[in-house]
Amino acid sequence: MLWGKKPRGIALVLGAVALFVLPTAARAQTATSTGDIIEKLAVEAESDIDLTALRQQAADRIKARADAQPQKRPPIAPQLTKLPQIRFDVVFDQDSSLIRPASYQTIGSIADALTDPKTRPYRYLIVDHVESAGRRDHNLILSQRRAESVRDVLVNTFKVAPKRLQALGLGEEQLQDVNRPASPANARVQIIAIGKFETADPATPAAAAPKGPAAAKKKKR
Repeated sequence: MLWGKKPRGIALVLGAVALFVLPTAARAQTATSTGDIIEKLAVEAESDIDLTALRQQAADRIKARADAQPQKRPPIAPQLTKLPQIRFDVVFDQDSSLIRPASYQTIGSIADALTDPKTRPYRYLIVDHVESAGRRDHNLILSQRRAESVRDVLVNTFKVAPKRLQALGLGEEQLQDVNRPASPANARVQIIAIGKFETADPATPAAAAPKGPAAAKKKKR
């Protein structure tokens, strides 16, 4: 990314990428602090989520041309709405998964929260959404790529452990503002707590010294 280049409208862009916390009905208009993010995400919440099945379900629904009207489209993964989470804006290039430099400030705040000792024991799911415009199948693919881009920045730039993060793009299949399908309010990213991070087993003791004749021979040497 081009850290040295600052777009002319950076002040406006930074305002557009302020963090927002669920629920939407009481969404604040100011940026959420790292402390607030930690408070929202440092929560143990077990969820048995099959990402492959969810992606296939969304693709099948689009292929079957089911729920063609966005306003009548039921959420593809309603279980996700019940988990601890935050929602925030990331600015991408148009019709692209390339994250604009101004959004690194937002993602950096997320990274600060995810590397805090209080959140370190947990795993998280990055979910990207897009507004209803253009082809649904294209939007689903684009959304998955954008979710993966956010994950890549968190891992490669901000050094969040990759095993703690998964990425899911839902396209326009789980609109955040059903009454306004084309609204930018639907183009948001979520970080959702999905359970404990299973760390590697503690170091096992050194293997016991061999017993029997083999050990005796070794001692004589």
